[in-house]
Amino acid sequence: MSAAEAPATEGGEPVRGPVRPGGLLDVLGVASVVLDTTGRIVLWSPQAEELFGYSAREALGQYAARLMVHERHQELVGKLFADVLRTGESWAGGFPIRHKDGSTRLVEFRNMRLLDARGDVYALGLAADQSTVRRLEQEVALSERMVKQSPVGYAVLDTELRFVSVNPALEKINGVPAAEHVGRTLREVLPMLNSEPVETDARRVLATGLPVIDNTLIGRTPADPDEDHAWAHSLYRLEDTMGNVLGVVVSVVDITAQYRASQEAEAARRRLAIIADASARIGTTLELERTACELADVAVPELADVAAVDLLEAVVEGRRSTLGPSEPAVIRALAVRPEGGSEAVLAADPPGQIARYAPDRLVTECVRSGEAVLVPYVKDEDLPRIARSAEAAELLARAGLHSYLAVPLIARGEVLGALDLKRIANPAPFDEDDVLLARELAARAAVQIDNARWYQNARNTALTLQRSLLPGHPPLMTGLEVASRYQPAGATVEVGGDWFDVIPLEGGKTALVVGDVMGSGISAAATMGRLRTATTTLAALDLDPALLLEHLDKTTSALDHSIATCVYAVHDPHLRQCRIANAGHLPPVRVRPGRPPELLELPTGVPLGVGGVGFSTVTVDFEPGDELVFYTDGLVETRHHPLDERLDFLLSLLDDPARPLEETCDFLLRTLHHPDNHDDVALLIARAQQLP
Repeated sequence: MSAAEAPATEGGEPVRGPVRPGGLLDVLGVASVVLDTTGRIVLWSPQAEELFGYSAREALGQYAARLMVHERHQELVGKLFADVLRTGESWAGGFPIRHKDGSTRLVEFRNMRLLDARGDVYALGLAADQSTVRRLEQEVALSERMVKQSPVGYAVLDTELRFVSVNPALEKINGVPAAEHVGRTLREVLPMLNSEPVETDARRVLATGLPVIDNTLIGRTPADPDEDHAWAHSLYRLEDTMGNVLGVVVSVVDITAQYRASQEAEAARRRLAIIADASARIGTTLELERTACELADVAVPELADVAAVDLLEAVVEGRRSTLGPSEPAVIRALAVRPEGGSEAVLAADPPGQIARYAPDRLVTECVRSGEAVLVPYVKDEDLPRIARSAEAAELLARAGLHSYLAVPLIARGEVLGALDLKRIANPAPFDEDDVLLARELAARAAVQIDNARWYQNARNTALTLQRSLLPGHPPLMTGLEVASRYQPAGATVEVGGDWFDVIPLEGGKTALVVGDVMGSGISAAATMGRLRTATTTLAALDLDPALLLEHLDKTTSALDHSIATCVYAVHDPHLRQCRIANAGHLPPVRVRPGRPPELLELPTGVPLGVGGVGFSTVTVDFEPGDELVFYTDGLVETRHHPLDERLDFLLSLLDDPARPLEETCDFLLRTLHHPDNHDDVALLIARAQQLP
């Protein structure tokens, strides 16, 4: 017998040795009985002993009809037996037999004629309990009917993972006829599907016997080659009653609808998480650039691989901007955030740079129309409309830009700029869900950006007003060297009302003033300017410091209940003295060569604007080489340190009377002005000089 003719195993390979027995015949318990032409039993199998109850010793040589058949059936049995011997035609059917114990049992028979080498004729009877046969038939029929009519796809794979059979449902799922499955592997039948996970599961099930339940597989089949589908597959090892491994049963259920619903739900959950994250992270300060950076940080990498936040330059300057169809967009880049080291970031405008985008650019279209611009699949011809220049377009092409989205930043009905998003490493193109998410992020951020830009404009106005009201470089005074500093509060805090002044008086005298209007913003700056003007006017009258403060107190009380602190000193170089009065302000420091620095002991007085309380003037010596340090509370106060501790620290820093005054100012600001103290600072240092 050739290899092609040899019996095959389940895997299609020829048999090359003993094969383990199956268990079906054992379940059936098929009995074998051989009769000679007279009807006597000449062969009797052990299964016959079990089925009929007679041992071989009892049965051999006996007439079968008399031993096993009831008297009323003997004539019929004799006729059937004679027909088998005479014609050679097999006979099959159910027949009642008599058991040794006297009971009657229905037995399924298969009878056929046998010939030996001498030409002698025998009758072979194969018998099995009919109830067992019917039960197995019913189970097979039920299984076959269920598998064929089930909406679940079923397949049987042999131990080589080749298809043995598939049901109609799996034919429909795969879009491949059943006949084209048989004898082939999964990857041969469905080459477009990644079958490795299923094959790995199948090998593990064959090896361990442990089933795999409801693993998910995503892919495409010939049934629907243009759309991804999702299937839940389960695998069970197939064994016979003897424990022989026959293969693997695979069940497949199309769960595309559920999978898409779960994906949509997950996408919605992700969007909500990003929006919640944006609400917490965007707008933590009123700094315009930082707010833009916070928006870019939220967008990357959840939404894009590169995000840029751009504002129209007119908006940054506080003007409304409307673009005509042929007008370019003048845009200032505020923030750029790449994911990883993508060279696409080199194609973006650097933060702070102002660029002109032609009318045909997509970002121009976005800010002009106030609508999102989506290019899900970027082609080469799209790059010039996305990039700011030909060089930038080449960079984007080299980086692998494949999807683009720009959404407008709109607040209070005004287009402020655009959120520019690019995908490079993320393989999915932008879709409508991404547009919705980007618009939501842009809408939330735009309000914060608008607040920041209006606050910044208002702060810049207040700061400009305050700087215009403060003196420039102090003039040269008789017998006095002066240095000063004004440092505004941080960018997120409104301008305060701190001020200083150096006023020349008659007789070579000089008035030195430091004050602090309580409050902040333009109102505080305006109040400061009015008090400074009043102080300059009163100082020209050469009033005693205490009397001057009394007049300032009345002036302050008339300024909408404003309150301010102030130290006013008059230096007389001829008397080498300073007359000083204090209105609720921190005491000046006197620094004298060879002595430790000291806080002047002055009557503190009450702030200007309180009214009803007088002020006192104290005269202190002020010799050549001595220094007086005037300052506002922003220099020394912090949230975490007692004021006395901070004043002692100030004194410890004034240990070098010979240090140039300009250096001393910078040193004190650099060392004392604490980052958590969001207050402005006025600092004035005067050093007495020898008269010529």
